[in-house]
Amino acid sequence: MSDTAELARKVYLGLREDNLDPQDVVALACELLDWSHRTEAVLEVVERNPADVSPAEMTALARRILDDVDFDPGFDLAPERLETLRAALRIVARDLATREIQGEPEIEVLEDWFPVGAGVRLANGERLGWGGPVLPSMCDEPTTALANLAILIQESLLERTWRVWPVCPRHDLGTHGSERDGAAVWWCAGDGGHTLAPIGELSGAGRGRDADTANHRRSR
Repeated sequence: MSDTAELARKVYLGLREDNLDPQDVVALACELLDWSHRTEAVLEVVERNPADVSPAEMTALARRILDDVDFDPGFDLAPERLETLRAALRIVARDLATREIQGEPEIEVLEDWFPVGAGVRLANGERLGWGGPVLPSMCDEPTTALANLAILIQESLLERTWRVWPVCPRHDLGTHGSERDGAAVWWCAGDGGHTLAPIGELSGAGRGRDADTANHRRSR
């Protein structure tokens, strides 16, 4: 499938850079047909004469084919995703001070994972990536990237220290990174659920104090 993957990359870049080559779309459709991917878009591209397909139609067909095969451009073909993730880390890093973690953390692309994802390296060199990396597809929207990055960090810290963070001071329950009403927040399940603080603003919410693992387990 290496030829298919390379053709899919070419088609994606053609769409992204607004210079789509119809022959690349035809070649991808033919390759997919050889692998028994008989979707409507693939069959339409194969059966029609490219000269009779308008640029707008070919663009739409190319997008449908990429969707059909669940093509993901990763970080390398969509570098803005990595920038979104780095911006999210700058926000989460403001909360790490409440966990007595100092210095500037960095995003680390994990090329040895499949699919390729991203983890966090703290200023002291420690890597955070418990439960798997943040995937590129999680970084198309800033709020989603921020919530997923917060979850990765807090789960990694829990695995390392067996101390829950952040904790809701009102309910003495561990909170969790979550998307609520279009915002990334630290969410507490107490009293039916409420926001402890937006991610990045934990210092004003009881300083996100710790609880031991036994308390965390009782909260579940």
